Amino acid sequence: MALRQTQSVENKHKLSNTLRNWLPILHSSLSDLGDAMSSFIDANPVIEVESGYEEDFEKKIPKKVISRAVSNSRTQQIEALTIQSRSLYEVLDEQIMKPLFPTPISENIAYFVIANLDENGYYEGDSEKFCKENNLTLDEFEKVRLRFAYVEPLGIGSKNISESFLFQLESSDISDEAYPLAIKIITDLDNIYTYSKEKYFNDVMKVISTFKNPPAIEYQEESAQIIPDLMIYFNDENNIEVKLNDAYYPTIHIDTSYAVQHEFITKKIKEAKSLVDALEMRKATLYKVGLMIVEYQYDFFTGGRIMPLTLKILADEFGHNPSTISRAIANKYIACDRGVFAMKEFFTTAIDEDISNSAIKDFVVKQIKNENQQKPLSDMKLLDMVQDEFKVKMVRRTIAKYRKQLNIAGSSERKKLYKLGLS
Repeated sequence: MALRQTQSVENKHKLSNTLRNWLPILHSSLSDLGDAMSSFIDANPVIEVESGYEEDFEKKIPKKVISRAVSNSRTQQIEALTIQSRSLYEVLDEQIMKPLFPTPISENIAYFVIANLDENGYYEGDSEKFCKENNLTLDEFEKVRLRFAYVEPLGIGSKNISESFLFQLESSDISDEAYPLAIKIITDLDNIYTYSKEKYFNDVMKVISTFKNPPAIEYQEESAQIIPDLMIYFNDENNIEVKLNDAYYPTIHIDTSYAVQHEFITKKIKEAKSLVDALEMRKATLYKVGLMIVEYQYDFFTGGRIMPLTLKILADEFGHNPSTISRAIANKYIACDRGVFAMKEFFTTAIDEDISNSAIKDFVVKQIKNENQQKPLSDMKLLDMVQDEFKVKMVRRTIAKYRKQLNIAGSSERKKLYKLGLS
């Protein structure tokens, strides 16, 4: 009995030391794992690393997972791994030069616009403050900002959907005859069908239907490309399974062939073994988290909704503080038949311990999906509906935040999109 207790203490001590020394490995996302390990690997001559990135990513995912919503994102992820894609800001940076931005002040304005783009690619900066600090007039500022009409991606740097469409119109193949009507329609989107009897109305609508909305949509999709840590799927016996994406982990080889075993080499071998332990601990921890998520969220994986689950429940299971668990699941993802989800989405993070914010988001999506397209629901109306449904007190900005996270436009923007047939 005493021996068993001693071994238990020794094992816990070993794990706690490994966890403390290699905590960045646990906290990093799977795609960033190599960077998290690099500082340890570079300083250790006995370590050789075989990267898991060189293998075909899709082959590592069970066929049951590669279906419906998951399949498209899987293909995108493979492309992202084999082709180094550029970020939106890299693409824009390459275009801040002559002839569009030939002077230092025009470049300064352009970079200010870029720095103040929202997640959709719309400009939302404080132009007046910038002009005051740089001794410029608003007209001078706007003259430069409007040159973004000729910057890729088209529509970037505009202030709203109408201006984005005007930007994109400049690079379209619309005829000279239809162009004046296009200007009228785009600047009056609320009343778009009052122009339906105009001669070139169909030509204009055909061109507008090709415009991107929002302007940064392609880069939003790229930013969502992630590598899941776990795959949850139903096997051939229709039993749910949890599988680690462990084939994507780097393999650590320790060179123990040194003829002379001196203190430095002994120390480095010990550190290398500790690194291997840390990787195994990462796998074991996330696998256990996956099992618990399946246990508590089984209804979700069979088509239901995410149920309330607090971090405290998970923390108690692991014997850690909830904040430690929160950091451990940050930037970790799960792939299943319903898509790819951040682990944190399976836990209650707001409202109260009986209602998850995911449940509220699902409710908001459902209401907007079924709303009257002639009179879309405002954030205040959605707030009233949420409070009535869930019996909670919230504020309007929380609904607005959830809506933005879901990439859903505001009510006025949705009304315009409905009229355009783009939503």
